[in-house]
Amino acid sequence: MLVAAYTIWAAAFSTWDVLSRTIVFLSMMLVLVFPLIGHSERARADRPLVTDWLLAALAFASLVFFVSEVDAIGQRMSLFDPLPPSYWFFGSAILLMSLEAARRTVGLGLTTIVVLFVAYNLFGHLLAGPLTHGHITPGHFLDLMVFTTDGLFGAPVQVTATYAFLFVLFGTLLERAGGGEFFFDFAAIFAGRRPGGPAKVAVFSSGLFGMVSGSPTSDVVTTGSVTIPIMKRLGYSPRLAAGVEVAASTGGSILPPVMGSAVFIMVEFTGIPYVEIAVAALVPAIIYYVGIYVQVHLRSLKLGLRGLPEEQIPELAPTLKRGFLFLVPLVTLVGALWAGYTPTFVALFGAASVVAVWALRWRTFSLRALYDGAAQTTFNMVAVTGACAAAGMVIGGITMTGLAGKVSDLIALLAGSNLLLTLVIGGALTILLGMGMPTPAAYALAAALVAPTLIRDFGVPAIQAHLFLLYFAVLSAMTPPVAVAAYAAAAIADDNPMAIAFVACNLAVSAFLLPFTFIYDPGLMLIGGPAAIAGSIVSVLLAVVLISVAKEGYAHRPLGPVTRTLCALAGLAYLVPNLYSLIYGTVLLAAALVSLRWSQPGTAGADKAEAALR
Repeated sequence: MLVAAYTIWAAAFSTWDVLSRTIVFLSMMLVLVFPLIGHSERARADRPLVTDWLLAALAFASLVFFVSEVDAIGQRMSLFDPLPPSYWFFGSAILLMSLEAARRTVGLGLTTIVVLFVAYNLFGHLLAGPLTHGHITPGHFLDLMVFTTDGLFGAPVQVTATYAFLFVLFGTLLERAGGGEFFFDFAAIFAGRRPGGPAKVAVFSSGLFGMVSGSPTSDVVTTGSVTIPIMKRLGYSPRLAAGVEVAASTGGSILPPVMGSAVFIMVEFTGIPYVEIAVAALVPAIIYYVGIYVQVHLRSLKLGLRGLPEEQIPELAPTLKRGFLFLVPLVTLVGALWAGYTPTFVALFGAASVVAVWALRWRTFSLRALYDGAAQTTFNMVAVTGACAAAGMVIGGITMTGLAGKVSDLIALLAGSNLLLTLVIGGALTILLGMGMPTPAAYALAAALVAPTLIRDFGVPAIQAHLFLLYFAVLSAMTPPVAVAAYAAAAIADDNPMAIAFVACNLAVSAFLLPFTFIYDPGLMLIGGPAAIAGSIVSVLLAVVLISVAKEGYAHRPLGPVTRTLCALAGLAYLVPNLYSLIYGTVLLAAALVSLRWSQPGTAGADKAEAALR
């Protein structure tokens, strides 16, 4: 609760500079990490060891030191003013504690990356060849890493200490006030009766909840605990039920208005206003969900999966009467964004409106419930803060050594002047980074390493380049072999997390193609004239539907291999924004319709269609 109170105070009233506010926030989070999260998976969270309390005490001492030195740190001239012994001690301590916090919260993957980068910073000058850099002394390293905003306290932790924490607080309070239940009932009313109703309810409710929570794992746990058991009871395999939930929940981190913590790091990196990013991300996010919905619909028809029983579908009028007030915080959020307020104040307004709405529902509101919501937010942000602190160290190391330029040279060597190949390498690298760390950290590192190449060497506008990387950082949450969202769903569905991750990626296959499309076609991001924008949206929607049909092999009846291939090729053609591709796509679509017309249900129809096309 103290961390939440400090964050609100710092956002609304503090006159401290951003470095001082961020240092105090991280120190407070470190005090909590060591008693709450054990040193190993076998350690019990309710029984901290003596070493855990000693680390917490050291973190508290660091907090006291940095609070007492706030003014002096703000007035220092980095690299010119010498570091006093106390700065050496507490600076080194907070670096090492942040590294240990990252190990406990995220695991060895990101921690190993940080250790390698620290070693490269300190000893990279001894290397020969293109990877060498100028000599960086330990004092130089510590000064830039701890006492400036270019390292540990850079954009990732700054965002966590301001926008991200407050938006997560908004989502947590809204869910505890009953907003999650309202979203589920609302989705059940409109999608529950249709074939595959429970899966469609999962898609809608996860999207609605995800757009304010911004966390795939949190979304899976919140909505999946309801939707997955219902789907299993109505005949869905545990794997399919969990896969639908994971695919739908992952998309919440790219759906405005909140979009998750990573988008606020994007605001800091690019300087682009948050509302502009949200507008640009809106259509691709909607198309993401259209693709999942179409595949869920077709698979439900193919498997004969029915909708929800009538008695489980709420009535519209009572649902709206009970929950229409939950729309007030969303309207407040969007209205404040459009009015031009900073994301910090937008989140504060949103959280305040949730508390006001919750207080009107006095039967469920209490100070204890409000306290629990703030405490849950703080606990949820512990892992994100540890990961972002580690990412800040890596980004600081990249800045000090000029590694970003060396990576750009390597990508240019591999891809040459081929933008598509560069995008493939960038997307793959982002997913690879996301296998060992949360979305914000994966995006931050990818933005530092890959974005300069796309922007400088290929002239890709910053908003498109960074949204491309953000999408793949988000998709890493459901991409094997780590797929953190799939592990959360596996615990509910009682199935294999890797199998669930593959099902989720199968259902969201169009999502892996969308980022490439909006790089080549800015109309998808509502950039350009009305006619061009409308044409882009219609073309990509048709592409997503055709790819979904090809993937499921079903369109009111089973499709043969020829029809599926033609649909897939037509869909890929419609993704490319030029006249020739549209012509090819139309010809292929016509051929697919002819094949479908001549074919009959079953495999014999496919042979007949193939013969007709010859």
